[in-house]
Amino acid sequence: MSALIVMGLVLVAVVVIGPIIGLAMGLVELLITVLFWMLAGMLAGRLLRGRGYGPVDDVLLGLAGGFVGSVALSLVNLGGIGSIWLVGNLIVGVIGAVLLVWLIRTLGNKDFAR
Repeated sequence: MSALIVMGLVLVAVVVIGPIIGLAMGLVELLITVLFWMLAGMLAGRLLRGRGYGPVDDVLLGLAGGFVGSVALSLVNLGGIGSIWLVGNLIVGVIGAVLLVWLIRTLGNKDFAR
């Protein structure tokens, strides 16, 4: 009888702990992506302005740029760039941030992010 209890506990542990570990890994991956996008905002600020826009604006530019870059690169079938280990998210974020600033400047606000 004790072998059945042990097998039941192992089965419950696998069923419960497996998804929790998967969720934790997904959250870590998301956190790493966001951190690289924030770094991308700083790099984009250096590319576009010669210096950053300040910590908060660099972070916001990087986060928005990461989203814009992901969408834009997916539209031209280059979405796989983001899966390049370590530097992929940085590349996507910088491309997206530069594209975002360029679009806003082109569409009317010439002084945006100057």
